[in-house]
Amino acid sequence: MKNPEIIIKQTELLSDNWYFLNKVTFDYLRKDGNWVTQKREVYDRGNGAGILLYNKEQKTIILTRQFRLPSYLNGNKTGMMIEVCAGLLDKDQPEQCIIRETEEETGYRIQSVKKVMETYVSPGAVTEILHLFIGEYDASMKVSEGGGLEHEQEEIEVMEWPFEKAYNMIATGEIRDSKTIMLLQYAKINNLI
Repeated sequence: MKNPEIIIKQTELLSDNWYFLNKVTFDYLRKDGNWVTQKREVYDRGNGAGILLYNKEQKTIILTRQFRLPSYLNGNKTGMMIEVCAGLLDKDQPEQCIIRETEEETGYRIQSVKKVMETYVSPGAVTEILHLFIGEYDASMKVSEGGGLEHEQEEIEVMEWPFEKAYNMIATGEIRDSKTIMLLQYAKINNLI
């Protein structure tokens, strides 16, 4: 289903070094009935999934901490970000992806997840849709130390914190990652923990 008020005229590949950066020229029909031509750079890195792992009994959650170059380049002094477990879908379905990423990053082997929302991360420039999940964990599900995959050059610190501590870190600015904030707020609103 295409929008008749948008006509893609040209897509020029600017970079395919890591993902795809395209310059797209398109015509757009304005509300006043006039067509305008616009050009935008669009970054396509694929879609992803993220999960808030929570333990209702202990009132704890699992978060990760890792270096994020873009945040460092834009004022994050250490470049370290506290986040929920997440990853790109690659060719997996969102549920398969997040179950795989959970084990790789956190060391917990979970069997079931619940999808709570989809969101466009930065719709002005990035095509990514992020599928967000919640999932319960307990100590019996721990199968490894986690930390990510060495061949992907991941170095991920796994942290188990009281939910309220993590939730309060939004207000202090210690947690600034949007997917993490959304999932923590979802948990708070829905009294998960």
